[in-house]
Amino acid sequence: MEHKTDSACFTGHRNIAQKDALLLPSALNKVTESLIVQGVSHFRAGGAIGFDTIAALCVLELRQIYPQIALDLILPCKDQSNTWDELNKRTYNYILSNADSVEYISDKYAAGCMYERNRRLVDGSRYCIAYCTHNSGGTAYTCSYASKQNIEIINIYDILRRNTP
Repeated sequence: MEHKTDSACFTGHRNIAQKDALLLPSALNKVTESLIVQGVSHFRAGGAIGFDTIAALCVLELRQIYPQIALDLILPCKDQSNTWDELNKRTYNYILSNADSVEYISDKYAAGCMYERNRRLVDGSRYCIAYCTHNSGGTAYTCSYASKQNIEIINIYDILRRNTP
């Protein structure tokens, strides 16, 4: 698979550690902005609660400064947000309505659609911006898949650990 030098994807946990919650948006913003300066213009997110939402909102905010960047959503299924609370649904709908493109893996949730979404996020990306704190689950799977595809992984968790006393 050829890597697009102008694309980066996001992957991260739904639950953000309390000690990281306040620092993560700023660190993510710095990493994302540094990639924009290097020529990355397409940012791909999976639309889940947690890190995906923070990442998508970061791109939308940075797009006001860098209008050349795009937020491309690759979503597992059209009914992804059905069981979410109102605040998360409202945020999700805001992100959906402001994305530059939206692609669905399937109409309804089906076994494997999350992993297919994760692979599709990675495929064609040059960078994988992650918030990965442990070696199991969907985020770890996505980072492992990205590594096997020789995609550079930038783990925000590692950055936060280096900068936290």
